[in-house]
Amino acid sequence: MNQTAKEILFLNPVLKELVWGGRRLVTEFPYESEAERIGECWAVSAHPHGDCAVKEGSFQGMTLSQLYRERRDLFGNLSYEEFPLLVKIIDARQDLSIQVHPDDNYARAVEKAPFGKTECWYIMDCPEDAALVVGHNAKTREELRQMIEEGRYEELIRQVPVQKGDMIQIDPGTVHAIKGGFLILETQQNSDITYRVYDYGRLVDGKPRQLHVRQSIDVIRVPDRSGEEAVKKAAPLPENAWNLLAESPYYKVWKLNVKGEFSFVQEHPFLILSVLEGSGTLEGRPVKKGDHMLIPCGYGSVSLTGEMECIASTAVEKP
Repeated sequence: MNQTAKEILFLNPVLKELVWGGRRLVTEFPYESEAERIGECWAVSAHPHGDCAVKEGSFQGMTLSQLYRERRDLFGNLSYEEFPLLVKIIDARQDLSIQVHPDDNYARAVEKAPFGKTECWYIMDCPEDAALVVGHNAKTREELRQMIEEGRYEELIRQVPVQKGDMIQIDPGTVHAIKGGFLILETQQNSDITYRVYDYGRLVDGKPRQLHVRQSIDVIRVPDRSGEEAVKKAAPLPENAWNLLAESPYYKVWKLNVKGEFSFVQEHPFLILSVLEGSGTLEGRPVKKGDHMLIPCGYGSVSLTGEMECIASTAVEKP
């Protein structure tokens, strides 16, 4: 086997300064920045707004997008024209805007972008008695338009109770917002298209951030599903096992609670592994909280040791 095909890829994350961000990503994780408001760590990304470079090894210095273009065999020869996923950690010191994402068809037609945005959130930490905005109460699109135009956001949005360890699936067309005090691992399509419905009148450089009311009304699902349907509640999970948390047409996401030694065969197009808590080894190499790795197609047997909480994800081939 070509030895370079067996290398696990360690990537340099891209940090994003955002008006609602905090400092947890640099005080609790091995990331570095002098900025006061780091809202996101793009840990595994091939997006033009944050393209992670390979840290070491045969592909050192190559960006993930370049590697995907030139060595598609490392990614199971997926048919997506661009690397399909983006994994990030979000530290919300303040509430994020109330927003919605388009599906693939709308993104291609209106934004000329390859992907819409389906995403899921694993809650790494949150306040007690916390809630997130997931969904809305409008019965018709006309009622939706009226509630938005009249600023009746408290009446419009649904707040869903959540706790640490919950997984929330956010399909395109779902009104949503992360609130202050949350730390979240997000797995999503490789897209940065966000339509802001409402932003609490916040100013950035003395000006309100742009809203996207027309696009939001276009893409919000009406009538909506129950917000509770989106939440997979935290529950005790077996150790050293694949615990499926989320599945969509674009990705699968698992929780791995490693205790002692856990071995498996990497049979996916690629596997992203994020260490959320603890430390240990991956194929004999030390790994710790905040590390994110990409295990390529055909790697074979993988050995994890230690005590770690990990999230693993992979892409689903287009139907």
